[in-house]
Amino acid sequence: MTTGYLPRRPSKISYDEFMDIYGGIYEHSPWVAAAVWQRHIPETVDTPGSLHFAMKGVVDAAGEDRQLALLRAHPDLGGRAAVRGELTAESTAEQKGAGLDQCSPEEFAELQTLNNAYQEKFGFPFIIAVRGLNRTDILENFRRRLAHSHAQEFQTALEEVHKIALLRLVNLEVDHK
Repeated sequence: MTTGYLPRRPSKISYDEFMDIYGGIYEHSPWVAAAVWQRHIPETVDTPGSLHFAMKGVVDAAGEDRQLALLRAHPDLGGRAAVRGELTAESTAEQKGAGLDQCSPEEFAELQTLNNAYQEKFGFPFIIAVRGLNRTDILENFRRRLAHSHAQEFQTALEEVHKIALLRLVNLEVDHK
């Protein structure tokens, strides 16, 4: 985890600026950043690690219904939204970095089959922090995690959402050095 400061320190910006910069760290869930702003003294969240810790705490305390809504806010990997160009800039870059935009027809068909089976079983999309993974790694994880229980996979998906959020925060810091 990086200990440097974020490019726009929360202690130095307004609520609107905070929301513009950090409101999208958790996919289509600005309520996470809003709750951090309301609950924390801005100086305590000026590093990627401290802001991530505060955001993670908000999500972990949010209750199962809100957590499920957060999971459902994520797109399918290599899914129709990606094909139509409807992903957030962050999701597009993350999926492209893992090579999901270069799937063979067979891989794409398998992703669609796995996405459908996963959604049917768990009621939310398959979520994995794809940075550092390739298509083969992702497909292997997908197949393995389909065997999880609902409770196990709910927790795994939340952990992956937290990893994605931390990577996005660290990326903000790195991009602005």
